[in-house]
Amino acid sequence: MDAAKRCFARHGYAGTTTRSVAAAAGISEGLLFKHFPTKAALYAEILADACETDPGLLELQALEPSTATLAILVREMVKHFMHASNSPDHEEVQKLKLVVSSHLEGGEFARLLFEKIGHIIEPIFEASLARAIAAGDATPSQTPARNQFWFLHQTLLMLALTRLPAMPTVSYSDIGALERQVCEFALRGIGVTDDAIARLLVEDATSAPSILATESA
Repeated sequence: MDAAKRCFARHGYAGTTTRSVAAAAGISEGLLFKHFPTKAALYAEILADACETDPGLLELQALEPSTATLAILVREMVKHFMHASNSPDHEEVQKLKLVVSSHLEGGEFARLLFEKIGHIIEPIFEASLARAIAAGDATPSQTPARNQFWFLHQTLLMLALTRLPAMPTVSYSDIGALERQVCEFALRGIGVTDDAIARLLVEDATSAPSILATESA
């Protein structure tokens, strides 16, 4: 894994081969294939590993499931996708492009990545949504919580794609308020009530949205 991370960091996904990873790790390509049958599987594992050790995600996992935790998760997902094109060295942009191209070429990479990321984040989302419903902060739905999570994820992914070009493919009238608007839209879409949204979403002095991490309000 360490050797693969170095190879991908140095040469990018397209420029890295399983042969070069095996050589960097000092093993045979055959042994590599016993653990990772394809380059896509290896890269998906690396990205999932990075997600598991992400300080922000670890902090989120330490929170008790609640309406506030649900709102924090939504906010962080919105920020992640909306600011992907601003990431250092365009790392997130490359990941998004890989996900898109994967959908056009059989879907292996996207399928593996979504499965691994889902195992990490879905439980937090589902438990917090259930707590929000129990607290009267969200309305019950016939739609399974898992489906709601992926509806949200895929909507935000599409939003990120519109912002990849230097000139976004969709022009919004108020960029400064866009992040807050997306958060409101997302929370409302998963059934969070307007009263709860008003309680959880606040604007700071710079008009950027922040979400209260407490239910005391």
